[in-house]
Amino acid sequence: MAEILWTPAENKIASSQMQAFRMYVNEKHNLDLTDYHNLYEWSVEFISEFWKAVWEFTDIIHSTPPSQIVDDIHKMPGAKWFEDARLNFAENLLRFRDDRTAICFKGEGQPIRKLSYADLYSEVSMLASALRNAGVQKGDRIAGFMPNMPEAVIAMLAAASIGAIWSSSSPDFGIKGVLDRFTQIEPKILFSANGYFYNGKSFNSLEKLETILEKLPSVQKVVIIPYSEKKPDISSIQKGELYAHFIDGASDKSLVFEQLPFNHPLYIMYSSGTTGLPKSIVHGAGGTLIQHLKELRLHTNLSRDDTIFYFTTTGWMMWNWLVSSLAVGATMVLYDGSAFYPDSGAMWRLAEELRISIFGTSAKFIAACEVADEVPIRNYDLKKLKTILSTGSPLMEENFDYVYRDIKKDIHLASISGGTDIISCFAIGNPVLPVYRGELQCRGLGMKVESFDAGGHTVKSEKGELVCTAAFPSMPIYFWNDDEGEKYHNAYFDTYPNIWRHGDYIEINDHGGVTIFGRSDATLNPSGVRIGTAEIYRVVENLPQIADSLVVGQDWEDDQRVILFVKINQDGQLDEELIQTIKTAIKSNCSPRHVPAKILPIKDIPYTINMKKVEIAVRKIIHGGEVKNKDALANPESLELFKNLAELKS
Repeated sequence: MAEILWTPAENKIASSQMQAFRMYVNEKHNLDLTDYHNLYEWSVEFISEFWKAVWEFTDIIHSTPPSQIVDDIHKMPGAKWFEDARLNFAENLLRFRDDRTAICFKGEGQPIRKLSYADLYSEVSMLASALRNAGVQKGDRIAGFMPNMPEAVIAMLAAASIGAIWSSSSPDFGIKGVLDRFTQIEPKILFSANGYFYNGKSFNSLEKLETILEKLPSVQKVVIIPYSEKKPDISSIQKGELYAHFIDGASDKSLVFEQLPFNHPLYIMYSSGTTGLPKSIVHGAGGTLIQHLKELRLHTNLSRDDTIFYFTTTGWMMWNWLVSSLAVGATMVLYDGSAFYPDSGAMWRLAEELRISIFGTSAKFIAACEVADEVPIRNYDLKKLKTILSTGSPLMEENFDYVYRDIKKDIHLASISGGTDIISCFAIGNPVLPVYRGELQCRGLGMKVESFDAGGHTVKSEKGELVCTAAFPSMPIYFWNDDEGEKYHNAYFDTYPNIWRHGDYIEINDHGGVTIFGRSDATLNPSGVRIGTAEIYRVVENLPQIADSLVVGQDWEDDQRVILFVKINQDGQLDEELIQTIKTAIKSNCSPRHVPAKILPIKDIPYTINMKKVEIAVRKIIHGGEVKNKDALANPESLELFKNLAELKS
């Protein structure tokens, strides 16, 4: 069994919202659920009762209650949730209207800007009024080409108050990447900042915007927020108008929250699009809200007294997840810029300065801090920090060690995993459970997650496919432009009828912990043995000579062979001695089957903008294919390095 690195104190367990919810369920249903494991089993056996309890416990604001919770939990897709209920997502996020700080915004190199909950309500009121004046109605699409700044949140909430659908893209996306997304949904209004900051430089967004608008005839108005310049010249932007002018004359007294069905569309999200046109995934307001409240309050223990931060762009689902913190009344920290500017301590200084209690980031960031010899426990006052959240890719065992050794000893480290597809998590943290080295603490309440072997049978303590065998409210309500539901069905249900196949390769152990071994569609299969890519990364990237790595399977002589690409640290080289060191480490820590047939040097490893390795695209390239949609990549030029490699021809 893995080593326990942290155990919550008894008083912390007793005061947690997870504990309060368990007691609420016990009293409401005359039960004696003694711990989280009992509560979880109840939540996936009595799914309707569970989600009704979450609805009541989190006090979701609504004008009409549901006539039933769900019609058929085995109908996937198509289960109907909270029928006849009427609510508004924005009303729930704006339930607090006092002088407490709602948003702290830090732009790279810029002073901190704060908005109270009263300020936020007023700003949303004025913008919603301006949008109505511009003819925006429920069902219209409103798009953001925005940095992670308050106006992105304000615009989303204003749109949601009317019943319009919000969709956003980070300004560091390439033009084609933005068009691949927005041309599908035909937005009516487009919000954009004039620029953004990254790594000590200012970037102009207006030049990209001009080209984007040429291919987006649906846009009737472009609202520009001055950011990188106080008085930008927007004369070249067709239908462009400065934000201050757009809201001029609008009222902050007449905010109307349209009461809408539970499944009224709220967000359009996108798959990464590295292997084809991005899928446009539509999420409903009610499902997003109830799932986020469950995860933020119960699994993250977020309260009004917390300051929560997630290092994200507006193009990643963690932005949507973070913004739902407003419904809890917490202080939300937004950041625009590089996490490593001016140095590797930038985010930890931010945590110290703003007294962040819940710090969210990617596994890649944590690993990069360790490589940079960053020791926050010694250099910063993090006494307010109680939780670190990590997602985007599997968090290696050594990263767990680094957190407890060099960041903070008494910390709840929650590695979490789900996806854009569900706008939430399948496996998640838990304030009442211990943290085991290398594991995600548990499956989320109400999420009937199992691991299937090759024959479609449930397995414990062995690797398999991540599936969800019962419906849940944050499933997509549909894909855009998929009237027959064919794309939606093929994305998740073509392998196991009426069972969600997520595409992750996992293991669920006897105490309920989850280990993720990478994407199942990137799983290696030499001689019929399934190997998760993360198994190899865990070993290789712990070697001091290795800066980064990527492993793929190459079809070879009626089988598959494992190819490992390694990025060597500065001043190093991949000689025969290092190759043998790598092979020995993999063999001893994994198995002889894991040892790559070839280990090759590479100058760069491709990542999506959300910091996920793109093994599938590289696998396609080494087999002579072409990756057409590169604009979702942070470093698309890196793919050229994998073309026509002589070493892979023998």
